[in-house]
Amino acid sequence: QAKETKLQDIIEGTKQYVVPLFQRSYSWNKKEWDALWDDLKELSEMEMPRTHFIGSIVSVPTVSVPEGVSKYLLIDGQQRLTTIFIILTLLKDMANEKGETDFADEIENTLLVNHYKKGLDYYKILPTQVDREDFKNLIINESLNDESQISKAYIYFKRKLIRFHIDMPILKKVITNYLSIVSIVLDKDDNPHLVFESLNAKGKPLTPADLIRNYFFMRIHTDRQQDVYDELWSPMEKKLDSNLPEFIRHYLMYNGSIVKQTDVYYSLKEKIEPDNAIDYLRNLTKFSSYYEKLINPNFESNGHIKKYLDRLNRIEVTTAYPLLLNLYHKLDDDIISESDFVIMLQIIENYLIRRFVCGIASNQLNKVFPNVITQLDDRYSGNYVEGLKAILQTKGYPRDLEFEKRIIDSKLYGDGNRRTKTKLILESIEEYLGHKELVPFKDLTIEHIMPQSFSEWWKLYYGEDWNLYQELYVHTIGNLTLTAYNSELSNADFNTKKKTYAESHIELNKYFEEIESWRVEDIDERSKKISDEMLEIWPYFGSYDYVETEIDDVTGKTPQSLYILDQYIPVKSWRDVLVNTLDTIADLEPDKYETIIQEYPEFLGIGGKKLRSSRQLKNGTLIEANHTANKIQKFCHQIMELVDLSSDDLKIQTD
Repeated sequence: QAKETKLQDIIEGTKQYVVPLFQRSYSWNKKEWDALWDDLKELSEMEMPRTHFIGSIVSVPTVSVPEGVSKYLLIDGQQRLTTIFIILTLLKDMANEKGETDFADEIENTLLVNHYKKGLDYYKILPTQVDREDFKNLIINESLNDESQISKAYIYFKRKLIRFHIDMPILKKVITNYLSIVSIVLDKDDNPHLVFESLNAKGKPLTPADLIRNYFFMRIHTDRQQDVYDELWSPMEKKLDSNLPEFIRHYLMYNGSIVKQTDVYYSLKEKIEPDNAIDYLRNLTKFSSYYEKLINPNFESNGHIKKYLDRLNRIEVTTAYPLLLNLYHKLDDDIISESDFVIMLQIIENYLIRRFVCGIASNQLNKVFPNVITQLDDRYSGNYVEGLKAILQTKGYPRDLEFEKRIIDSKLYGDGNRRTKTKLILESIEEYLGHKELVPFKDLTIEHIMPQSFSEWWKLYYGEDWNLYQELYVHTIGNLTLTAYNSELSNADFNTKKKTYAESHIELNKYFEEIESWRVEDIDERSKKISDEMLEIWPYFGSYDYVETEIDDVTGKTPQSLYILDQYIPVKSWRDVLVNTLDTIADLEPDKYETIIQEYPEFLGIGGKKLRSSRQLKNGTLIEANHTANKIQKFCHQIMELVDLSSDDLKIQTD
């Protein structure tokens, strides 16, 4: 028996799910927790949450003693169901801590336990013996083994609830009323071990594209299936290949909807009927031609459009693809011109580059761009270019003073896409400077003037605090240039590098002809020059009908309060700012704190160097606190970027 049902129907009532011994222990970790949390958070923040499918649960009824609970062997789905019980227990515990005992009792008595049963029958889930004691302790609020995966899951979700202030009754309602499950109940004579092996066999599963194709063609008459497949589906599949499922998701969003990857199939089901399947597929095929140009701009015949699509792809702008599909459709229908389309591509690039430099997290962009689509059509149909500017300036678009300040301070160079974005910025500056013999950018790499690995010459040059200067300045824009001789230069001394730069055809490197030293003051000076150039390349497109405040040097200023991750903390010194920033990140995002340790060992005083003035964090780590106000401010902003948090997540109020 198989049916789709709400999670509440699975866990309410007097019943018990027993995990068989042949199943593995609870093994979900951060990857799976992140995915579930993102879904729960998004649904909890919606005015009208939608039903969200989280998978299937396969069980088989077992014989229970008279008047005992109804028992089921849980063949598949134990990981997600156990996690849901962990979250519900957390909601109960946090409600009790806040004195909201009625809410806590409701969760416990209706969802967590079989209230009137004794012994093992009291628990609605009995995990394998490996996890059973930890799970029982969790439910009855006994002390937990910190090393158990169940305890780690509980702590993970507690940190998330504290950080994001999700309303607990709303989250409980989302879990019970809006999470959808396919419940498959086997016959009691089925062999659960064989069923489990079959479910987890190493066969090739159906891909999302397979499911979508099958759903379409089940709604097309058999007499027409081959023709429709040859005319519409097959060309689209060949064009997009593995990008097909993501294209369909972005197509479903091109009118302003928000669709998660896991919801594509179910969103399509709501839209396709036997009488519209072919027309829907025909329109999908039309949009696939736009999408082909987005993922491979070489198919775009207009050179200007191609150039800016190429640039956007280097910024990894897939979150904007629904908007770009919408604009391509308008271009195709002559609603906007090719020149307008190019300007709008430039606006999107400007918006994304400024946000990147200012350390504004990109994880909200999947909501920003669909909202832009809706507002463009509702309010700016007469002038889409100006409408795009007006909307984006309200969506976390940095103003000039913030942009200029962050250009100088930001650690732009880094792993993965940060490196690609930084190279695009340097190439754009080189184009702006306009050398007559432009060197092909594909032959160039990013060069660190102050090297990433210090030789003895550089250590002597910077003195006792060379580690600290390197950590704070090596990846800033003022210390970066382009060269075809990166490996040859490596960590050569500054005079050797300067001589090589002088022979370069790269305009960026002409700067060094008059430079005699390469101290942090020199790096800052070059950063300021580059910031002037970047303000010309990516000028502010918003309106100036507001009062800007200067972002000053903080030397001599005393901090009064710290705002970090939605928490206000009174502080009396810059050392307090440093300690509280690190404490907050270590407490709420411990994995990201580990990244900070790896990136800034000397700044934190854990690189083997004797501490001059130590302060202890809540987690027991001793850190070096003897830094200037400006260094602490710079460091705190840099680590917010490093852990993928927004500059809006950190504000320091001074006297």
